[in-house]
Formats: sequence, C-alpha cells, structure tokens
Amino acid sequence: MKKTIYIFLLISQVFWAQDTFDKGNQCYQKDNYQEAIANYESVLAYGKQSAEVYFNIGNCYYKLHKVAPAIYNYEKALLLNPNDEEIKTNLDFARKMTIDDIKIIPKVGFHKLIEDFTSSYYYDTWAWIAVVFSFVFLGFFIGYYFSGTTFKKRIYFTGMFLILFGIVISVSSGIYEKNRISSDKPAIVFAENASVKGEPKSSSTETILLHEGTKVYVLESVANWKKVQLTDETTGWIQEDAIKELN
Repeated sequence: MKKTIYIFLLISQVFWAQDTFDKGNQCYQKDNYQEAIANYESVLAYGKQSAEVYFNIGNCYYKLHKVAPAIYNYEKALLLNPNDEEIKTNLDFARKMTIDDIKIIPKVGFHKLIEDFTSSYYYDTWAWIAVVFSFVFLGFFIGYYFSGTTFKKRIYFTGMFLILFGIVISVSSGIYEKNRISSDKPAIVFAENASVKGEPKSSSTETILLHEGTKVYVLESVANWKKVQLTDETTGWIQEDAIKELN
C-alpha cells in the first residue's frame, strides 16, 4: 500500500511539474516574463532540474534586460547540456550586455585535450553511455557463448573487447568530469558594481572593479570574502554577497 501511494505521488509530481512548466511557456508567449520565471522556478524547487528549464529562465531574464540572472541561468543550462548550440548562442548574446571586457587566456596541452573531450557530455550522460555499452557487451557475450563457429566467436570476442574499452572510457570520462565540476567553482557577479580587493578586508586596495554578469572562479573563502580568479588569471578578494556560485 505504501509503495502504491509513493508511486502515485511520484507520478502526480511529474504531471504537476510538466503542467507548471507548460504554464511558464504560456506566460512567456504572452510576454509575462516575471510570472513565467515564477512557474519555472517552482519546477526547480521540486527538484526537476533540466537544461530546458534553466534555458527558459535565462530567456526570460534576457527579455527583462537583467544581465546577471540571464547569464547565470544560461550557464546552469550549459552545465547540464554542454553541446547545446542554442544555449551557447543565447549565452553569447547575454555576455554582450556586460560592461567588463575580460580577456580569456586559453588552456593548452594534454590536460586541455582531455577536458575538451570529457566536457562534451555531462557526467550523468557519460554514466548512461556506460550503461548502454554494458548491455551491448552482454549481447556480444551471449553471442560469443552460443556461437557455433570459430569465426563468429572471434567476431564477438573482438566486439566484446572494443565495447569493454568503450565502457572504461565512458566511466573514466564521467568520473573525471564529475571531479572537474566539483573542483571548478564558477560564479557570476550579481552586484551592479563589485570591488575586487588585494586582501579580504574593506580597507584593502582595489585591484579591479567588476560589474554584473562577469564570470569569476572561486578559489577559497575567508569569513564573508571569496578569493576569485578572472578568466585573464587576475586574482583578488570579493564580498561573497556580490556573487552567486553556479555549483
């Protein structure tokens, strides 16, 4: 009986989330962006996170010319779906609304190649790829076990070896990507003006003045200060309430 009630509640939540999401879409179509945001965020509040929901919230904030929330939600969407070109395009448009023009120093070397490969999918996607490979491996094993000829056994054995290699690659990529996301702590500046200091105190000399929408990376925390690094590798301290972390 308890299992039946749990399943019923789970199904009800799924339908409720879809209905709320659809209401958000209807509000968006009517240019009622604030109400659309409220509906989308209700979906998120129930744990139904998806790239589509964050993307739609980003679109609403973009229409309202709120640069920081727009970029923040596009970035959240991109974390869940790294290969979506529409998200990347809209994120680029939102970034053009920012005041700061911080150079991006590109990463190079073997580490960059690995990161480019693993970041092509979210770590959950890598896990599903590994599951699919596992079923394929099982199919090849069954084929190998019941094959009546040496030629077919060789084919199935070779296939098993290749699929096993794919499983190892997908699992390793998923673990690497999850660790990378966990250690990488990007944040978006939400304050209209945010002073980056040389030390974690208000009386310290200002290193640079940032504006809303700029992306930074959190390195460490001290009291109500965050040590951040910019994309041009400039570092400094910023008050924690001036930024919002993505992870």
